[in-house]
Amino acid sequence: MSYISGARSLPDEQVRIASTKMDGIGPKKAIQLCYRLGISGNIKIHELTKYQIDQIEQMIAQDHVVHWELKRGERADIERLISISRYRGIRQQDESPLRSQRTHTNARTARKQIRK
Repeated sequence: MSYISGARSLPDEQVRIASTKMDGIGPKKAIQLCYRLGISGNIKIHELTKYQIDQIEQMIAQDHVVHWELKRGERADIERLISISRYRGIRQQDESPLRSQRTHTNARTARKQIRK
């Protein structure tokens, strides 16, 4: 099992599928990444050389916001909404549904938190 940019990938996985396991990279970006590096998307992870893995990591770090950077940015956005007392920020803080969902009969897990 190998790690590429903080994401665990199995040795028998194809490169394009393994790269989608990283937060912030979807199928389209994975195919573009393979194309830019000149690597076939169907090649298995265990067939890559150390140099190719390093190239993949450099390309991802250079062009994409992934893993902890992405999560940190999302958390900063939520904190900003809470600090300016926006409706979405207040709902996020209460762990209630954010986007006008019904709460009378649905959102049971969120309401369990409120009842306690």
